[in-house]
Amino acid sequence: MISRRFAAALSGMLCLFAAFPALAAPAHPVHKPAAAYVPIPLADTVRVAMVTTLGTIEIDLDGKHAPITTANFLHYVDTKHFDGIVFYRAMHMAGEPQPQGLIQGGLRDTRLLYPPIAHEPTTQTGLSHKAGTIAMARGAPGTATTDFFIMLSDMTGLDADPKGATPDLQAGFAVFGTVVSGMDVARKIWDAPMSPTLGEGVMRGQMLADPVKVLTVRREPLPATAPPTAPAQ
Repeated sequence: MISRRFAAALSGMLCLFAAFPALAAPAHPVHKPAAAYVPIPLADTVRVAMVTTLGTIEIDLDGKHAPITTANFLHYVDTKHFDGIVFYRAMHMAGEPQPQGLIQGGLRDTRLLYPPIAHEPTTQTGLSHKAGTIAMARGAPGTATTDFFIMLSDMTGLDADPKGATPDLQAGFAVFGTVVSGMDVARKIWDAPMSPTLGEGVMRGQMLADPVKVLTVRREPLPATAPPTAPAQ
């Protein structure tokens, strides 16, 4: 059974879009989505570098196990719609060791959104909300667009639970990658000052007073693997 703190976390996620209008309009210029998008072939692992004002976070996206979610994220990367987005939320939870919780970011201009994507539950992908993973925020299952969150701690209560009491608990959230470098940057974002007034319901007190800007998000090559060592003669 999901614990109360994970249930609160889940409730907070589902309040995302209700709280969105309380946030300021984005400062970055508006880019109009292309009429059609033809993605390049999706690799099993695609690395992206998310350059923020506090440092760079490198993330390996799991195209093998979460192809729909990964392709959607890369859609925004490749069209540069993630340039200028912000991390605006830091969920702080009780428990040891600290930090416990997550950080959340995404677009704040609904004019830039592409259509929502099909939900990829963890029961389907085999992934889990472990510390350092990235997952999609959403309203109802099948409504995810751009907003995402990075786990600062294990939060497996956000995984899909077929025995959950509600459809949302049964669906959980869609994990689609892992931070491979820059968790210290994620911690800086999590430690940033909070606003006592922004946010609605359980989200109040979880909004950053000064959202952390993401300057660019770009694909980058995976490290070259060393060739196999020749057997000794």
